[in-house]
Amino acid sequence: MGRKKKKEVIRLERESVIPILKPKLVTILAGSIEQASDKGEFAKLCRRVEYTVRAWYNLQFEDLMHMYTLFDPIHGAQKLKQYNLPPDEIDALEQDFLTCLFEVMEKSNFKIITDEELEVAKSGQYLLNFPVKVDESKLDKDVFPRFFRDHPHENLPAFSDKFIMFRRGIGIDHTTNIFFKEKINTIIFRIWMGFLTVTFLKRLFFKKKPKGCKIADEASSVEDEDLHVERIRIENMRLSMKNLFGKVTLQEPTFERIIILYRHSANRKIPRRAIFIKHFKNIPMADMELVLPEKINPSLTPMDWIKFLITAVFGLVTLISSISILKVDIWVVAPILVAIVGYALKVYFSFQQKIIAYQNLITRSMYDKQLDSGRGTLLHLCDDVIQQEVKEVIVSFFVLMKQGNATIQELDLRCEELIKQKFGDQCNFEVLDAVQKLEKLGIVSLDSTGRISCVPLSEANEIIGTTTEEVVIRAKLGATAEAVDGYLLRHATPAALPVMEVTFERFRRGVAKAATRKTT
Repeated sequence: MGRKKKKEVIRLERESVIPILKPKLVTILAGSIEQASDKGEFAKLCRRVEYTVRAWYNLQFEDLMHMYTLFDPIHGAQKLKQYNLPPDEIDALEQDFLTCLFEVMEKSNFKIITDEELEVAKSGQYLLNFPVKVDESKLDKDVFPRFFRDHPHENLPAFSDKFIMFRRGIGIDHTTNIFFKEKINTIIFRIWMGFLTVTFLKRLFFKKKPKGCKIADEASSVEDEDLHVERIRIENMRLSMKNLFGKVTLQEPTFERIIILYRHSANRKIPRRAIFIKHFKNIPMADMELVLPEKINPSLTPMDWIKFLITAVFGLVTLISSISILKVDIWVVAPILVAIVGYALKVYFSFQQKIIAYQNLITRSMYDKQLDSGRGTLLHLCDDVIQQEVKEVIVSFFVLMKQGNATIQELDLRCEELIKQKFGDQCNFEVLDAVQKLEKLGIVSLDSTGRISCVPLSEANEIIGTTTEEVVIRAKLGATAEAVDGYLLRHATPAALPVMEVTFERFRRGVAKAATRKTT
């Protein structure tokens, strides 16, 4: 039997994000409730939970948005000038803004990218075939160290003094092409690696594989709670004749969301206090360098230098041997010199083409993969926090309602199992956070044995009470609370909830016309 095929697997900690859209979540959960009246009550509860959670975070989000106006790269300098604040107060506001922002990031389940994850990204190539470096002289190195001194974080990356990278969500990207040049470069690289291995120089040039990257047998199965995604790249392929001249499909894990936080150094023309926030989507791990701030244009790669030096040495050896063996003849020397110079120019122009391809890749990434920046990113984060918090409350209450009381550990397992069975997704459910919100709403209780139970649906709606949004809707529709609630409870399907509050106007007019006909 031949040797088992190896595959490269990226191992990542499973995240706490509930990936299901809230309308879909509510619709499917309500669909599994037997009684029609309970479906309406559950839809009403979901709506009231969302309105209440929004109210909880409203003040915090308002503070966050107001503080960012002082550090917005466009208008922040003008606002600070209008307030005429001393530097120490600006420093305090700056740290307050970062504190609030990091709390929102944590609530939205974003994590700081670690050195190990960055090393995993750099250990492979996908579409970007250049080593990318950051011009550290253009980035401020004061604001983040001051923040982390007062707010310590574990396992901070080495670049955390210059910029912060947050990531959330794991996906997969595929690219199919011939990749002929990349295959040739891989063959040359393998020959070079063989030479380094034979000469025992490999250890001087290459480090060990990072911890976050695991090489596993194809037949092996991994049974733990981490997430495992295979990386398929040209460097690990068996380059047979079919693979060499035919199309191949590469596969690379992606971070579904990446947020970069940085500030320019004081010697820039940009306002000194400006804080930049960039939001990207679907970034391949191997090409994570694409979103780094203040990138330096790449230089010749080690493989280009190897080809250039080998050509130069080979040409010089040929030239010297020709001169020593033959009489010096311009017609003999000239073609050799032309060949050497020609190949050197070929390497140079090939590098220039790579630079153009690199710049095009950067441009496409900025255009296609950048979701938003600044205030838009903060608004997206605020809504993201609310959606995640609401989904946690809905899932945990539904499990308690359908399956009865449970301990914290039992509730955690039941919620994760429900998400897996009903939606086919997996997540690390944040049960403690969900229970805290349920207790804050007052719709669960904890007995002496540590078991959690929920109140009946109708009672839960009464405990939360009428929200401000419901009062506004009723005032806008010009109907009584009982009429609106009765209509929603009789006709509510969760998928139709966004439309019902608008179409209720027709219901109210119908009632009014019927009353008019009855009196006449």
